[in-house]
Amino acid sequence: MPLSDFISALKDNPYFSAGFGLVGVGTALAVARKGGQAAAVAFRRHCVTTLEVSSRDKSYHWLLSWVTHHAEHTQHLSVETTFLQHESGRVATHFDFVPSPGTHVIWYKMNLIRIERNREKQMLDLNTGIPFETVTFTSFGRNRQLYFNILNEARELALRQEEGKTVMYTAMGAEWRPFGFPRRRRPLNSVVLHDGVADKIKQDVHEFISNPKWYLDRGIPYRRGYLLYGPPGCGKSSFITALAGKLEYSICLLSLSDRSLSDDRLNHLLSVAPQQTLILLEDVDAAFVSRETSTENPSAYQGLGRLTFSGLLNALDGVASTEARIVFMTTNHIDRLDPALIRPGRVDFKQYVGYCSSWQLEQMFLRFYPDEPIDAARNFAGALADLAVKVTGNTESLQLSPAQVQGHFMLYKMDPQGAICNVGDLAK
Repeated sequence: MPLSDFISALKDNPYFSAGFGLVGVGTALAVARKGGQAAAVAFRRHCVTTLEVSSRDKSYHWLLSWVTHHAEHTQHLSVETTFLQHESGRVATHFDFVPSPGTHVIWYKMNLIRIERNREKQMLDLNTGIPFETVTFTSFGRNRQLYFNILNEARELALRQEEGKTVMYTAMGAEWRPFGFPRRRRPLNSVVLHDGVADKIKQDVHEFISNPKWYLDRGIPYRRGYLLYGPPGCGKSSFITALAGKLEYSICLLSLSDRSLSDDRLNHLLSVAPQQTLILLEDVDAAFVSRETSTENPSAYQGLGRLTFSGLLNALDGVASTEARIVFMTTNHIDRLDPALIRPGRVDFKQYVGYCSSWQLEQMFLRFYPDEPIDAARNFAGALADLAVKVTGNTESLQLSPAQVQGHFMLYKMDPQGAICNVGDLAK
């Protein structure tokens, strides 16, 4: 029977006209729709691989930069303004176009990838006020290695942007965030300490980093604490910054005087510190004083904020303290520190960083005036020694910090003889 005759017969059929036929057709269409949905779900489950990354994940910004480099032809863009600091200190403005929230399609290594960036306007980061976002990658097939390759490329791209620089992190809320511009790595030999001191600290840090198995085999917690103490301006913080650059590490700056810092927050920050970082606690004597000296002012021993002394001790060397960690502490007054804070296990390496010796003066002179002979450097150190004898009768009593000597050299940048002849300015 021809199809036209069949349709005519259905029209003439009273039961079909009464609605039974329409119900059947509707049921068939519903079954077909359900079947299509089930087929789509089965296809996505077995033939499509997705990767969702939230803005809380550390790789989120890496992936956005990666997408920026591979989605060059998209017409839906957002702008990200960054500032680049040159070696001269001049700051240049740089604009990056990032794919805006929405759907984007790119072609990557013979794979068609659909990228969907979603922004939740109702959910905000309480620290920054930035809306919560997710980015979802969708590709055909079941090859997870594709996403590992993308993540590795995004990470390498981010590292290239920070290559040759030291990133400073500061605590913001419950996480670490980059602070300011990444700094150009400072050469380690630009910080002149007493003869052999810099090499001794550097060798100790290298031995710690290179021998985690040694600690594991002996059941010793794999963490190391350093304390640099001495007068201000003698190079403690500068040396730590230069050492981080030499190790290709970043620095996490943590102020114990922060009134919002509590015991739990300190423990959490130490546990989530970025990998390959030095944790720097500067001027620890400003936050706590020794129990022997706290009798006159008992409230000082409790700290300036919600952080307690016992909380600090437990964070550095307690049951819940993290491992694979390097902590540097600095102080100008080691006598104000409680013995419990600087005992082995919390501070494993103590080093005095003091006023300039004759050897330091010579090395700093040669550092500023590399074209001058060694005799000129000795003349500079000798002139200061003669001045000390003339003023006080003792060559060791003229206490000069490297910061003072550097300031003197800055006055005579192109005049080494002037720096030698006017050493009397340093005595003043």
